[in-house]
Amino acid sequence: MHGLGAGWRSWSPVLDALAESREVIAVDLPGFGETPPLTGEVSIATLTDSVADFIREQGLDGVSTAGQSMGGRIVLELARRGIGGDTVALDPGGFWSDRELVVFGATLRPSIALVRALRGRLPALLASPVGRTLLLAQLSPRPWALSAETVLPDVRGLADSPGTGAALDALTNGPKQQGAPAGTVPGRVTIGWGRRDLVTVPRQATRAQALYPDAVLHWFERCGHFPQWDAPEEAARLILDGTD
Repeated sequence: MHGLGAGWRSWSPVLDALAESREVIAVDLPGFGETPPLTGEVSIATLTDSVADFIREQGLDGVSTAGQSMGGRIVLELARRGIGGDTVALDPGGFWSDRELVVFGATLRPSIALVRALRGRLPALLASPVGRTLLLAQLSPRPWALSAETVLPDVRGLADSPGTGAALDALTNGPKQQGAPAGTVPGRVTIGWGRRDLVTVPRQATRAQALYPDAVLHWFERCGHFPQWDAPEEAARLILDGTD
């Protein structure tokens, strides 16, 4: 499960590595990619409902789940509900303090407005190391080192996805993530966090682990909010090691 942005294409940097030894189903959440938006309330609960329905309809009971950012929060919510098998959550949302949540909304909303205003120029801007540095400093500690091919789908998705605004409202205005007492999740839980994440800041990892005491915490060094950007090999290995 992806976060705000490109839909399933957000996982492109790691899909081949995962598919070498797993059957991989990368979904577009409602309002992203090719999945139409929800017709009713948009919340983390209803987005999770849509994934739970998909799992049931496709006969995927017990499937391992992996998610990043908003998708990381959704897979943890699935685990809390007892749905799925092993769970890997990368830099999940939902564990911020009240002040951190205000900063999250106040910084991300202008960033989204900027990429929408620049949507026609995004390919040219992201083709330049300077352009990547200016646009992606909040998302990666080394944006100049990333390729335009890696980052363009997510940045363009932030600008174009019809579900971006509603999903961001759900993250900023909805309740924080609930936890799962020890022994209540259906499989192993692994939480990966970038030590230089400026979106879901590293101190939130302590709260996430306290709420999910069965979880194993893995730190990505020199990594921001997108481990699949900054450390794709390490991210793929963590997902493979953390799933059956």
